[in-house]
Amino acid sequence: MLLGALRGGFRREGGKAGPTLGRWRLSAEGYQLMMTPHVREAVLAAQDHKAVDLDVLDLKGVSSFTDFFLICSGTSTRHTQAISDAVLEQLAKAGVSPAHVEGYAEAQWILMDYLDFVVHIFSEQARRFYDLERLWRKATRIKVEGLV
Repeated sequence: MLLGALRGGFRREGGKAGPTLGRWRLSAEGYQLMMTPHVREAVLAAQDHKAVDLDVLDLKGVSSFTDFFLICSGTSTRHTQAISDAVLEQLAKAGVSPAHVEGYAEAQWILMDYLDFVVHIFSEQARRFYDLERLWRKATRIKVEGLV
């Protein structure tokens, strides 16, 4: 946390930022620093393959089974599969493999469980239907458009 503060990850309360830590408020940059390196790699792989509407939900304190959700969409069956393949390949380079993958063949909702985080890759229609962001609305939502 201190490292994030030293790098400009915190702003004084009232300064347009995220959740508070005492009198300090965490900025978007600070939250990106809090993502694990593997979550960051998954985000970058999804971005490289043009995933739509990327969001990371910080579930610490909200969920007991994982720390983060990476949620994104693809525009077609093949696109969602390509995003999944890219995440799998990128994380395999880092020596990480999922404990479980499901939904790949149908590609409406591909779930990749890495235990510390779960990657959800939806078709646009399935994402609207299941609306995980609404179901997990108590989680802190991290927009990742600027992460590179």
